[in-house]
Amino acid sequence: MILPAVRDPRMVTVRRGGSLTDADHHLLALWAAECADHVLWLFETAVPEDPRPRDALAAVRGWVAAEVPMMRSRAAGGHAMGAARPLTGAPRFAAYAVGQAACVPHVAEHDLGAAAYAIKAVVAAAAPTEAERARVEECAWQRDRLPDAVRELVLEDQRRRNALCWSVFTP
Repeated sequence: MILPAVRDPRMVTVRRGGSLTDADHHLLALWAAECADHVLWLFETAVPEDPRPRDALAAVRGWVAAEVPMMRSRAAGGHAMGAARPLTGAPRFAAYAVGQAACVPHVAEHDLGAAAYAIKAVVAAAAPTEAERARVEECAWQRDRLPDAVRELVLEDQRRRNALCWSVFTP
């Protein structure tokens, strides 16, 4: 479970009583999609005929563009996670990363789920002697892509929820 027991109101949308603006929610969704897209090839190499994760990325991006309703993106995320379940290792984690990204429109805190699963995917794909280097590099790659408007929020959230996210964000 990557979601905290106590929600940070800065990660809850204004409509639900928090302080997260729609603009920042969209930035979190796009960042999560980028993190997941970066590792999607690990799934698609293993299961090239399954479009569910790719469709889920399109759904979350469509939500940001106001072309896809939140519930459709969330459902697509569930389908991507369904594609992950029979798999193991890097392909499974990559599909879970996409599933989490597609659920960001529903709950913004799924952004870290997308990032954490993407890191788990590259670690699983790496040789054991390269796993730590792969973790550090993927984490740095993700942080380099954080939009300035949400950068500090995400970095603080990573520190706060690192243990829930398998400690993948530890520097």
